[in-house]
Amino acid sequence: MKRSAIILCFIIFAYILQTTVFGGELFGGIKPNLLIVIVSMLGFMRGRKTGLVVGFLSGLIVDIFSMEAIGFYMLFFMYIGFLNGLFHRHFFRENIKLPLLLIIASDFILNLAIFGLFFLLRGRFGFVNYLTNIMIPEICYTVLVALFLYPLLLIVNHQFDSDEKRRAGKLV
Repeated sequence: MKRSAIILCFIIFAYILQTTVFGGELFGGIKPNLLIVIVSMLGFMRGRKTGLVVGFLSGLIVDIFSMEAIGFYMLFFMYIGFLNGLFHRHFFRENIKLPLLLIIASDFILNLAIFGLFFLLRGRFGFVNYLTNIMIPEICYTVLVALFLYPLLLIVNHQFDSDEKRRAGKLV
């Protein structure tokens, strides 16, 4: 229960930061996708089920407050969390390369989906422009922020694991 409350606080705090502090005014309208970082890393660190739940909650929050298409972000964030959870068995605390590659891939896939559903279906075919002016800068900015968030999430994840081991030891 404590873990769920802390993860929910992380999601809400990341969304608030993403929409206020990183609101897009700093780098020409480009903002990091902090929720992708949270969903990808927690799915990677904790597994598929956690990735699904965190993706569901993150996407639901974005859908509720964006008012564009209810369910779009929820569905894609769930897929992203689940797919990152598939790499859980390759999780090592010291390795930051794989989580960063997963964040890059996750952000790229989400941006492709956004382009396909919100631009391409409306007859806007400027993919190269979208790629160079939106996708690549956002991915770079997201990875830069992820470098600072990763150690924090590692500490929280390690604390969860330590608490679980301590409780398991008391029960036996």
